[in-house]
Amino acid sequence: MSTFNKHAVLSAALLCLAAAPAYSADIQEDPIVEVQPFSGWYLRGDIGMSNQRFDELDYVGFSDPVVHSWLNDGEFDAGVIGQIGIGYQFNDWFRADVTAQYRGKTEFSALDFYDTDGIPDNGDEATNEYHAKKSEWLFLANAYADLGTFSGITPYVGAGIGASRNTISGFTDDNIITGGGGYAGSASQWELAWALHAGVGIKATDRMTIDIGYSYVDLGDGKTGDAFNYINSQTRANPEPFKFKDIASHDFKVGVRYAF
Repeated sequence: MSTFNKHAVLSAALLCLAAAPAYSADIQEDPIVEVQPFSGWYLRGDIGMSNQRFDELDYVGFSDPVVHSWLNDGEFDAGVIGQIGIGYQFNDWFRADVTAQYRGKTEFSALDFYDTDGIPDNGDEATNEYHAKKSEWLFLANAYADLGTFSGITPYVGAGIGASRNTISGFTDDNIITGGGGYAGSASQWELAWALHAGVGIKATDRMTIDIGYSYVDLGDGKTGDAFNYINSQTRANPEPFKFKDIASHDFKVGVRYAF
């Protein structure tokens, strides 16, 4: 082989060796950084308003329609709701949470008419004005079905079951015509509670969802303490409490769910 050819082959080999590391560096892939997914857990907080109803106010003596009837069978005002909870998103379609809710005091009023001897228009007729306040602590375990996401909006339906601690306070019974009446002490009782939910979740960020929801809530019954007369604070002949039967509410809430 000529001296020229030897030099050419040697030069080509050296160039290849020099280029090899640079070529290897050029084709080296960037390191892959794994994005950790959310754990599935989320916190929630909600505020809202209740729109309440109940079946009847019950007491000894109310059952006789000749003696007793209602001019206004009573209603509760709307009230403020505050709620917190923790939940888990199992997949795109199913999630569950547990919630603790305080339902603020609401005013109650009613007006009845009674005839002590059952003979109309003989001067023994009178009325009673009833007033009270009601509040609850509500604890629910809830499950939801998310119905698909459309442009960041996810409608859902759900149901919950748990317990409600219903408190009746400030109960008064005023008879303006006779100048009499009475009152009852405060009382609380635990009741089985359940709820049906519907609403939409609106994606605000990767972690935060705005929740606009409606709930129908069955809270069970409520009752006062024993009833007393105003005069000398004597216990009535029938010292049973007044009972509020089948309390329920249509609730509207706005809240935030935050994934972590």
